[in-house]
Amino acid sequence: MTSTFHSIETARRSLFTQTAALNTTGHNIANANTEGYTRQRVNMKAAIPIEAYGMNNSTMPGQLGTGVEFTSIERIREMFLDDQYRGENSASGNWSIQSDTLDKLEAIVNEPSDTGIRTVLDNFWKSWSDLSKNPEDPTARKIVVQTAQALTDAMNYMSTQLSNLDRDLGTNIDVKGREIQSYLNSIADLNQSISKIEGMGDKANDLRDQRDLLTDKLSKIANITVLDTDAGYNISLGTQPLVQGATVSAAVDSTFLSTAFASGDLKAGEAYGMLFSKNTYVADYRKQLDTMANTIANGEVQVTIPAGSTLPQGYTVLRDSEIINADGTRTTLTAGSAVPSPLPGDLKTSVMGLNGLHQMGYAMNGSSGRPFFTSSVAGEPITAATLKLNPEIAADPSLFATSLRTGTDSSGNVSVIKGNNTLALLFSNMKDNNTFSTADGSKTGTVGSYLSSMVGQLGIQSQEATRQASNADYLVDQVSSRRQSVSGVSLDEEMSNMLVFQHAYSAAARFMTTYDEMLDKLINSTGTVGR
Repeated sequence: MTSTFHSIETARRSLFTQTAALNTTGHNIANANTEGYTRQRVNMKAAIPIEAYGMNNSTMPGQLGTGVEFTSIERIREMFLDDQYRGENSASGNWSIQSDTLDKLEAIVNEPSDTGIRTVLDNFWKSWSDLSKNPEDPTARKIVVQTAQALTDAMNYMSTQLSNLDRDLGTNIDVKGREIQSYLNSIADLNQSISKIEGMGDKANDLRDQRDLLTDKLSKIANITVLDTDAGYNISLGTQPLVQGATVSAAVDSTFLSTAFASGDLKAGEAYGMLFSKNTYVADYRKQLDTMANTIANGEVQVTIPAGSTLPQGYTVLRDSEIINADGTRTTLTAGSAVPSPLPGDLKTSVMGLNGLHQMGYAMNGSSGRPFFTSSVAGEPITAATLKLNPEIAADPSLFATSLRTGTDSSGNVSVIKGNNTLALLFSNMKDNNTFSTADGSKTGTVGSYLSSMVGQLGIQSQEATRQASNADYLVDQVSSRRQSVSGVSLDEEMSNMLVFQHAYSAAARFMTTYDEMLDKLINSTGTVGR
């Protein structure tokens, strides 16, 4: 049988439910611009009718309703879009780092430009060409010293910049490792808190938002896999578990990330982009720059020494060589054979870079040439970092070997013809000599072509990384827009809901007032009291 005060309870339930809906609407509006916030909704349902099925059912027709209740306050979120977003976010993090690294490499190489290494190389070759016009000119010799030192300084500086970039990437990898560890610790703590709250029957909506935001940020750094379980998020990196419920399963640092990169578990995200850039781009261009420096100094190159030249006593050929005699016949010199003096014809032979070429000639004081470039670290091979002009030559430009001719005076004394420019011409022609070979023989061409191939490769890689980064950002924006359309707060929608809940609350309050008046009439104006 219906209670006299039944409708008071119905009105009370309505007021409480509409109040909860208004409070939730206000919470949504307040967090409209909060990063990671997911809009919330109050789930309402009709309360259980006053009459339930049973043996003692009343004879009154129908079941009288008991009002409204709200069963939960839930987040409006779609897990599929979260997984899609995190996957695209990892790709975006990777390509953005690769694109940024290649941009920095382009700034280091600085080609094409009027101040890049190509200009320095051209000035070096030109100084030898100018010296060949007057080998005895001390000014021209000093200019060769300056251009040679400018070349070594440019190589050293580029190598230093590459080392700095490599070190910066290594430092950032370590920073990213600590950042990942911080996120993992926070996610594990949130897993525990959420599990406790929801174990008591409540929805930990705001804590879940915090956990999802941290997970989104984590996905920018590495390609994580997220599994939602009763104990919370289980997060793994490839086959390596990171978080399992309230337990952090891994200690993440630069070593951990490097191992994951090598095993293939780490294959996207900013950490991957840094490791890939460090181990591939920076290492490759440092190697190419070292190869270029070593090729200039010691790379094998074919030259033709003109007939009549006099090479230093005891000079032997490096490889099998040919002398093209004046009558057209050819004489073969096997590797290690001594060279006749003076040459009866043009000698086609190989020398070890500018150092080997310089050692074929004579300086102003009559001494034979010495290595043109040396390593700044004794006993170490020449690299871009260690390349430097021979200190003896730098201190005394007269030690430049420019002559390949000797003469005999009336007394039979042999002396160097100082004005001979044969070697200086050979040096200036090295710019266009297409037979420079690297130490491993993998490349052959001019020194300029080495540089061009390196610059061209860098340009293509940078263009591709920029394109991929742009595409990845576009996909992230697309998924983010779709996710916002589901989970984001629409102020227009919330204002509409607020009006609906406000009117429902007002109507419920008016209903309670009306029923109160009815009870007043019943109690105070009916029966003996009302007479």
